[in-house]
Amino acid sequence: MVPQPGLSTGRVVDAATAVADCGGLTAVSMRSVGKELGVEAMSLYHHVAGKDALLDALAESVFAQVELPGAGEPWRTAMTRRARSARSVLGAHPWAVGLIESRPVPGPSLLRHHDAVVACLVGNGFPMRLAAHAFSVLDAYVYGFVVTEQNLPFEEVGGEAEYAAGLSVEVAEYPHLVGMLGHLLGEPGYRFGDEFEYGLEIVLDGLQARLAAEVGR
Repeated sequence: MVPQPGLSTGRVVDAATAVADCGGLTAVSMRSVGKELGVEAMSLYHHVAGKDALLDALAESVFAQVELPGAGEPWRTAMTRRARSARSVLGAHPWAVGLIESRPVPGPSLLRHHDAVVACLVGNGFPMRLAAHAFSVLDAYVYGFVVTEQNLPFEEVGGEAEYAAGLSVEVAEYPHLVGMLGHLLGEPGYRFGDEFEYGLEIVLDGLQARLAAEVGR
């Protein structure tokens, strides 16, 4: 079979991304991606070996979009920039966290990404074990925050107050929860998404303190 003119691996992955964004990962198949591109599914096999390879390529495309630490960049600056970038990329694709966690074989973009993060931390004086801890806790924080944002029980940005107003919560039974909601939602312009930066600072402060304790910096 002659390859479809103008078709490329990049176009196939872009089409798969569009399908996943619309219908989730379960909607992704060679047939659905072919339909998105206006071609027969068989045409895709010139560019990806099958559905598993397509999902691997999707995971790779996610990591390729996240900003890498720069050579010689201070670790805190680099990890902040990376965390913000990862949140943005993962947040744009609700299926991404589950996909990248499920792929059994890491691709070159993922490996390059991880290597750059470790290089930044170790290059800034992190002992290897502390670098591993830092990598783990930063990813856990970012991934967890993204999943929480995606599963909030309201869709519109800034919908916290409207949602809380509709809750039937007895003050006598849950006084601390009601008090916290009242405090937060009483602040003008409160958005749950703004918690990301505050939480990230707490994580980074903790890592900075651990680094200082271990190496005297």
